[in-house]
Amino acid sequence: MCGRYRLSRQKEMLAERFGIEPDDDWMPRYNIAPTQNVPVIRQQAEQAGRFSVRMRWGLIPSWAKDARSGVKMINARAETVASKPAFQEALRKRRCLIPADGFYEWTKAGKNKTPFCFTMADGGLFAFAGLWESWRDLQGQAVESCSIITTTANALCAGVHDRMPVILPEDRYDLWLDPAFQAPDAIVALLQPFAAEQMHGYEVSSRVNRVQNDDAECAEPVMNTRLF
Repeated sequence: MCGRYRLSRQKEMLAERFGIEPDDDWMPRYNIAPTQNVPVIRQQAEQAGRFSVRMRWGLIPSWAKDARSGVKMINARAETVASKPAFQEALRKRRCLIPADGFYEWTKAGKNKTPFCFTMADGGLFAFAGLWESWRDLQGQAVESCSIITTTANALCAGVHDRMPVILPEDRYDLWLDPAFQAPDAIVALLQPFAAEQMHGYEVSSRVNRVQNDDAECAEPVMNTRLF
């Protein structure tokens, strides 16, 4: 699964990498958690180019009775995303990129949880394959929400967890966002584990375990511990 990630680059770097204009009030984040509002990149048929919006992390199906169902839908499994009612229409019509520069996974030993951070080998920005949905509450207020698609872990991540988020290669961004690309089998074929040799992993402080902590210290390597 993917239950925590970071996006710590300045907005100028986001603009250059993804061809978007980030929010004026953008601040680097080191410990992004479910139900928080996160930057999402999408494209619409009637609007040229990519654009960035904020969405709640945890997809709320359009037919949900309340927003609580989104807590269970922070991730969508690549193996079943085309058949699950909550995701199948979004897979065809409402795909997005969710920018990041690292994500966290934990190993468990009894009651102890050890966090690890995974990044690109060059430390650069990347993007998760995401889905988004629009839901209205009882007052008719629209709430846009998103989910990160996960797949089987590559050889690097498997040392910590058996799942990892789908990281799309940059040359697939346009196809993934293309509103006219709606063939489910072809879309699912894009949802592959990212190349392990292009990634890096390392143990980080247990400080990241607490959602309240959101600073650079959360992503600092623990000295003299396991590196990948």
